[in-house]
Amino acid sequence: MSYTAIVDYGVGNLKSVSNALTYVGLDNRITGDPQELERANSILLPGVGAFPDAARKLRQTGLDQAILRMGQDKPVLGICLGMQLLFAQGEEGETCSGLGVIPGTVQRMETDYKLPHIGWNSLSFPNPSPLFRGLNEGAWVYFVHSFSGRAANPSQVIATTDYGMEVVAAVQNGNFFGTQFHPEKSGDVGLEILKNFGAMNP
Repeated sequence: MSYTAIVDYGVGNLKSVSNALTYVGLDNRITGDPQELERANSILLPGVGAFPDAARKLRQTGLDQAILRMGQDKPVLGICLGMQLLFAQGEEGETCSGLGVIPGTVQRMETDYKLPHIGWNSLSFPNPSPLFRGLNEGAWVYFVHSFSGRAANPSQVIATTDYGMEVVAAVQNGNFFGTQFHPEKSGDVGLEILKNFGAMNP
């Protein structure tokens, strides 16, 4: 049976992500079992909270290695904190290693605008990606965050937005994708993104 494994590591609103995947016709299972992750056709890594706590939980459970193995030949999508964990390092409270898929660092946003950044912003697409197939420049999506990734390789940045600074809104390295915004809260645009992710399933 083909399904997307939603990683349960004690961080994030898993049910809303699961409901969104079900709505677009993608079978899914919420699981914290590394072996079940490896049987899945794709992985979705959600997350809400602090980078260091989340990174520790992934390492303690062995989920970090399962995710890295999966991404060798199957699609992986990190959402919000899940995207940040794809980076090499985070600086939220303390310096902490991430999964290292995206070279760069997650830092507090340097903007005169109010933090956390909560609300709808439009996307620009500096590099093409199958995740955004069929979407027009300027598509609106929903953000909730105070930290954002600084990617060392600009070619891995597939979407940006403006919030008094250029914000990395989405990244890609091979089969690994990440969105700083919440597709499951972004209306029709977000659902289209989740459909595009599902279409990559092997």
